This record gives sequence, structure tokens and C-alpha cells, in this order.
Amino acid sequence: MSRATRSALVRDDRTLYEAAAGAAVGLSGVAFAAGLAALLGVVAIDDPVAGLELSVVFGATLLALGLAVVGFGVASRLEYVDAAPQPSAGLVAAAAFTGIWFAVGAVVSGAAGLGIGARFGAGAVLGGIAFAATALPREDIGSTVPAGAVAGLCGLFLVTGVVGPGWERALAGYNATLFGDTVVPAVVLFASLVSGWSAAKAYGGFGARGRNVGAYVLIYLVVCSILAVLVGLVAFVTVKGLPGLFNGFGVGGAALISWPFLTNGAGLLADVAGVFPALVGTVWLVIGAVLFAVPTGVGAAVFLSEYAEQGRFTGAVEVATNGLWSTPSIVFGLFGAAFLIPRFGNQKSLIAGMLTLGFMLLPLVLITSREAILAVPDEYRDASAALGVSKWQTIRSVVLPAAIPGITTGVILGVGRIAGETAPILLTMGGGVLPAKSAAPDVLGGFQLSGSPPFVSNPALLEATSALPYQLYALITAGLSGNIQSPQEYAWGLALTLLLVVLVFYAIGIATRYYFRRKLHQ
Repeated sequence: MSRATRSALVRDDRTLYEAAAGAAVGLSGVAFAAGLAALLGVVAIDDPVAGLELSVVFGATLLALGLAVVGFGVASRLEYVDAAPQPSAGLVAAAAFTGIWFAVGAVVSGAAGLGIGARFGAGAVLGGIAFAATALPREDIGSTVPAGAVAGLCGLFLVTGVVGPGWERALAGYNATLFGDTVVPAVVLFASLVSGWSAAKAYGGFGARGRNVGAYVLIYLVVCSILAVLVGLVAFVTVKGLPGLFNGFGVGGAALISWPFLTNGAGLLADVAGVFPALVGTVWLVIGAVLFAVPTGVGAAVFLSEYAEQGRFTGAVEVATNGLWSTPSIVFGLFGAAFLIPRFGNQKSLIAGMLTLGFMLLPLVLITSREAILAVPDEYRDASAALGVSKWQTIRSVVLPAAIPGITTGVILGVGRIAGETAPILLTMGGGVLPAKSAAPDVLGGFQLSGSPPFVSNPALLEATSALPYQLYALITAGLSGNIQSPQEYAWGLALTLLLVVLVFYAIGIATRYYFRRKLHQ
């Protein structure tokens, strides 16, 4: 009877404990999201919330989280709840809190005007105390008390107004100043991350399960913050660029859709300045680079994976390709200017830009294609050989179709890089800064037959032209505007157009990968 009653009480206490810990995790997530919004400028730290400034609300939230986290640890240590803590929080947690409290001691003593030696001493003392408080006690105390102290101290600074709206501090010895609009959200992000991790460990009952739950919470918060930054970046460019992109847009009339920003040039006679020549130039740049790099890279990957012996040669090629992929784009631009331009009439041209970007794309295509080919199971090759199929037929009909999804992934990543490059275009292809519509390269209509080698020529490939990144550089960096009425609006519309072009290429690549993946599994 007593055992049943005790078990029921333990279950009830554990349920209440888990609910409180889960609420603390949720509150830390809300604080993290609000801090991220403040850091990105969506909200201001002096905005009123229930009659209080947002920074004060942040401070009260962190104070509550700090007290709750410490309470979770004390409740577990006094065995008010059923938990399974380890004898120690571990050296990793101890080292992390040592670094945190060392930084706190150094920053606070520096703000008090102490010297370098005193700052180091204060940081060392607090770091040593934090290490002992984390590593020596049981896990439930070592994981909660240092974390709760961090959140509580940060909350105390914000509630008392030590750091808040209008706060600023110049960094001695550096040409920089810290402002409250940046420091407050950063403090909230950090403190909510630490307290959320500690509350998640308490929710999991400490031990192995608690560590897993804490790690998941950290990963989720960090991933969500990264996604929020990316979404915020795209949304910011979209909001800024929509007025310029839809300038003069209309439906009906002689044309079904009138979109002068995309169909006009930036010449003097254009009623609405557009980006048509730069848009066409960018598309042809990417197409030419892909047509050069993909066959070359895939062919080299097939040779290295299926024909070449694995040894020093393949190792040297692997090191070289990895190094080339990490080479700055300006180096490729210098290569194009020094090596390609003299071979194409000694002037900037579209073909020189295509080949330069193709050389940039080639290492990634080679790396990903080789990895995708090596990932094809050997059973596929053995089964094909058992049927009497030649090695080349096996590669063409079995290996390459199975590797196409991986190859396409590499092409997608590479196109995302080369489509927005500016430095190589400046050195190899840059033509008019604000060209008229007639300056758009007519590659398809420019092919001509001749009676002498190479029997086919295309003057459009040998002419300099513009591209979206190059034109954007000229507008913002060089300050050129021509006859554009609103250069800033035009530039943001140009940036949004470039973003949409890259996303369209991404969509085409993803659709191609999905198509071949479905065919592979049919």
C-alpha cells in the first residue's frame, strides 16, 4: 500500500517537474527568438511591452530562467524528484563554464576600469570557481547552478539598466564602440541558450537521457537561428527590391505582360531603366560555365574512379582539386585576364568569362562527381560484368545513372557560387556598366558558317557584355547611375533579380536531381 502510494506521488512529482522544466525550455526558446529578432532589427530593445521596455522584459525573463534552472538542480539534489544524475557534469561542461565565467570576470573588471592584470586575475578566479562548481558536485548541481548564475547575472544587468537602450562603450585601444542595441540581444541569445540547455537536461532527468535532450535543444536553437538569418536575409532583399523590380509592371495592352525592368536596358531612350542585357549575360555566363565544367569534371571523375590506379597520382589530383576549390575568385579572374584574354583577341569577352567561371566550377564538379561514383555499390558493377557487359557500357548504363543525383548536387552548389561572382567578371568580361537593350548578347543568333577553320564563328561570344553582379557593383561601389531616376531602388531591384536568377538555377538543378533519383528507384 505504502509502495503504491509512494510510486504515485513520485510519478505526480515527476510529471510536475517535467512540466516546469519543459516550460523553462519553451521560455528560453521564446527569449532566444525574441533576442534574434532584436538583433536583426525586427524589434527594438526600447519597444514597450506591458508598459516596460523590451530590454527590461528580457532581463526579467532571464532572471526567472536562472532561478528556475537552479531550482531544478536543487530539487533533484534533495531527491524531491526521481532523476538519474551522473556523479559529475563532466570535463566538457566544466571547461565551457570556466571559459564563460573567465570572460564574465574579465569583462566586468574591465568595465570597472581595472588594468590588464586585474582583469586576468578576476577572470581566473571566477573561472576556477566555475570549474569547481561544475566538475566537483553531482551532475544536477554542476549543470544547473553555473548556468542559472549566468542567466541570473545577465538578467540583473538588464533589469537594473546597467546595459540597455542608449548604452554604449568605446573599446580602449580599438577603433570600435559597443552599443546596447547589439549587446542586449547578444546577451539574451547567449543566456537563453545556456539556460535552455540546462533546463533541457533537467527535463530529461539528467544522466544520458538528459544530456541527449540538452544536446538536441542546443542543436535545434542554433539551426533555427541559422534558418532565421537566411530567411531574414532573403526577406530583407525581397522587401527592398520589390519596388524596383515591379517599376512600370502592367498587365494587358499590346503585350500580355509589360515588365520593363526585366525587358528594358538602361539606355537613355528607355522610359523605365531595366536589366535585360545584364540578365541575359548572367544566364549565358552560367550556361557556358556549366557546359564547360560538367562534361570535363564528370569525365575526369570517371577516369580517376574507374580507370586510374589509386596511388600518388590520384592523391595529388585530389589535393589539387581541393586547393583549387578554396582558391579566391580574384585569382581565377587574374588567370583569365592573363591567359584567356590574349587568346581571344586581347580584349574582354563573354567566352573568356564563361571559361573563367567554368574553371572555378570544375573542381567542385570533379570532387562531387568522384565521390558520387565511388558511392555506387560494387555489386552493381559485378552484376553488370557477370552479364558480359563491357566496362564502358557498365559505366555509361549503370554507374553514371546511379551517380547523377550526387553529381547534380555538386553542380547546384557550384552554380550558386559562380552566378554571383564579381571579381572574375570585372577582369575578363565586364562591358558597359548601364548598357542599352541592344547590347544584350545574341548567342543563339550569332553563329556563322565560314569556309575556313574553325568553320563556325560567333562574334557575340567575343564581345564584352554586362552581368548582374558587375552592374550591381558599378551602381553601389563605383556610384554610377546614368539616367536612372532612383539608383538605390534600381540597385535593390537588381539585387533581387540576381537572387531570383540563382534560385531559378537551384530549382532547375533540384528538379533534375529529383527526376533522376525517381528514375533510379523505379
